[in-house]
Amino acid sequence: MDRRGADVNVVTVRASSWAGLFDCGFKWQGIHLLGIKSPSSPRALLGTAIHASTAAFDAARVEGYELSAFDAAEYLVQTLQHPEFDVDWRGADITPREAEATGLTLHTRYCNEISPRYEFVAVELETKPLEIDCGGGTIVRLTGTLDRARIKRGHDGIGIADVKTGGAAVSQGVAKTKGHRPQVGTYELLYEHTTGQACTAPAEIIGLKTKGKPETGTGEIVGARELMVGTDEYPGLIQFAADMFRTGLFPPNPASPLCSERYCPRWSACRYRDQ
Repeated sequence: MDRRGADVNVVTVRASSWAGLFDCGFKWQGIHLLGIKSPSSPRALLGTAIHASTAAFDAARVEGYELSAFDAAEYLVQTLQHPEFDVDWRGADITPREAEATGLTLHTRYCNEISPRYEFVAVELETKPLEIDCGGGTIVRLTGTLDRARIKRGHDGIGIADVKTGGAAVSQGVAKTKGHRPQVGTYELLYEHTTGQACTAPAEIIGLKTKGKPETGTGEIVGARELMVGTDEYPGLIQFAADMFRTGLFPPNPASPLCSERYCPRWSACRYRDQ
């Protein structure tokens, strides 16, 4: 947190974390404002590795130089073998060898089957900071890249294509879209703020299932920007978020599917979780 003038607090927030604020504000505050960390899981590392290799492949396409799926896979292997963050393998349901095999399967399918369907114009775009005045002397500054997201061009114009990995990322050939609208809506706002162009095409989630049989799929998201900024009929999520930042009250959510010691660094000391 930094300060602007005597009476203004500026809170800097990475755009990719925005969705987690509405899952469990108490957890989000611990991680992103208080700096409470815990080691990542092997499956989170696998997701990071897949994102690294597929982003390298897509970036090469955008920039017009040749990078084969085989060569781009080296980014996946290197990320798995040399992570830039702590990973706790104790009690993991996957071994390093299994993680690499699953990752390479999904990486290859993405590069050969999914990426060629799209015309990408940017990969993980670096954005201009977007400041949101929360009132009461508090300003939230959204920063960072459109992590793991691609900007796609289609018949309906420009849209977001966000890659998601996970054990339930795909079901019956369709990518899971539930819970992703806040992040996608934030990305749409940041793209518009950075480029001056609105996203007119529906956003898409590109799902890569990392648990069980590897699967891929896509799913469409409509109305993500409106969810964030609101309409004449209902307030946007940004208005609710502004209340949290202004008051410092970040509500817990013990019903969250991620409310567990495995996913939350505040879990052991949380008074709101189910005992």
